Amino acid sequence: MKNQLRIIGGEWKRRILPFASIEGLRPTPDRVRETLFNWLMWDIQNSKVLDLCSGSGALAFEALSRGAAEVIMIEPDVTQSGFLKQNIQLLKTNKCQLYVTTAQKALQKINQQFDLVFLDPPYGLNLWQELAESVDTKIVANGFIYVEADRELSELKLPASWKKIKETKAGIVKAGLYQKMP
Repeated sequence: MKNQLRIIGGEWKRRILPFASIEGLRPTPDRVRETLFNWLMWDIQNSKVLDLCSGSGALAFEALSRGAAEVIMIEPDVTQSGFLKQNIQLLKTNKCQLYVTTAQKALQKINQQFDLVFLDPPYGLNLWQELAESVDTKIVANGFIYVEADRELSELKLPASWKKIKETKAGIVKAGLYQKMP
């Protein structure tokens, strides 16, 4: 039996998408996703989105469903990237690009600016600071960054120009929405 996630809102509301059964792969919980996209309700339309550690694709597909103009997904696991490709085809979207590599390598190739970045790396890899520093120059002024972790957000050593504007938690998941100050 494959794992599944459900899109919560927008054009593909209630669509069920499969993802691989891989240790450490955990979609952002529904309640946290719902909160995040309520926060972003007025900002997601026509935005350019970068999902640094796509995993199940829950955040990227939710953003597309709710009107993002373009989403770049990054997923190094070949098995899971196969599921992401299938789901992109299933949803018949041409607004999504997938890099099958690490976030570090993809960031060296991507030369564009984003309105919204999802920073939700596998918890065990402790990549928050490294990825935050690497992606910082690719975020527009006043752009948003969603950060998800299994520890207090204040421990993550994020760039000083990122101002936390909202936060929530569900179980071990701590999540925050930041805005990049000009």
